[in-house]
Amino acid sequence: MFFLTPVLVAVVCILIVWIFKNGDGSSKTRKGEPRARAEVRPWVDEDLKDNTDLHQGEEDANDWQESEEDVEHIPFSHTRYPEKEMVKRSQEFYALLSKRRSVRFISNEEVPMEVIDNVIKTAGTAPSGAHTEPWTFVVVKDLDVKHKIREIIEEEEEINYLKRMGRQWVTDLKKLRTNWVKEYLDTAPVLILIFKQVHGVAASGKRKVHYYNEISVSIACGLLLAALQNAGLVTVTTTPLNCGPRLRVLLGRPTNEKLLMLLPVGYASKEATVPNLTRKPVDQIRVTV
Repeated sequence: MFFLTPVLVAVVCILIVWIFKNGDGSSKTRKGEPRARAEVRPWVDEDLKDNTDLHQGEEDANDWQESEEDVEHIPFSHTRYPEKEMVKRSQEFYALLSKRRSVRFISNEEVPMEVIDNVIKTAGTAPSGAHTEPWTFVVVKDLDVKHKIREIIEEEEEINYLKRMGRQWVTDLKKLRTNWVKEYLDTAPVLILIFKQVHGVAASGKRKVHYYNEISVSIACGLLLAALQNAGLVTVTTTPLNCGPRLRVLLGRPTNEKLLMLLPVGYASKEATVPNLTRKPVDQIRVTV
């Protein structure tokens, strides 16, 4: 019995070690599985996971600027239309925007820069969290820079289509006849890259909180699309997956900015075509309670 006790103790110890090792291994597998699946999810963008998107609570409070003082309030000036005029204006605006399409065949004909400035100013009227206006619109006209942008995007997009996006998304895109070749990035006379500022920087060097920055910039993008349609220009909304960091460096943008959207802008080329798609009727997108 005296000799068996150490043996039993050793066996028990080995069993305990084995159980813990397998327990750790299984937990690692379980933790690793979602991570592996996330890598092929189409909406996972490396630029949305970089270290510029910091939680305020995890930062030194001294790094952040305190709220500004109250802003003076002034009387609101507003035009109210008669009901018939409201209906007419809403119908005309819908008729204009219902013709908006994503156009991938864009002429190299120059567009007036005054128009580009006006549509960006229109986008800048969007509401934003605490009026932080967390957007930067980078307008690219230089041919060499446009081509470098195309090279970066096509390189990453080829990997996206072949590996990252997943079979289902690639299959869904087939009807649109789109792939990783983006000729319009060279031919469009203007590229507008819209960056969201995850935080601002005050004159003192301290960071300013930008509340709901992605939602705010997304609203601005919607106004920009409407303004381009109103001006008679075309574009296609592109969200270059995993291109943000390289494009940010190429354009010399600071690390608190992340690429949200890229719009090639110009006139539709004469041979332009679009898929024959329909939109959902209002009774399928509107719920009245």
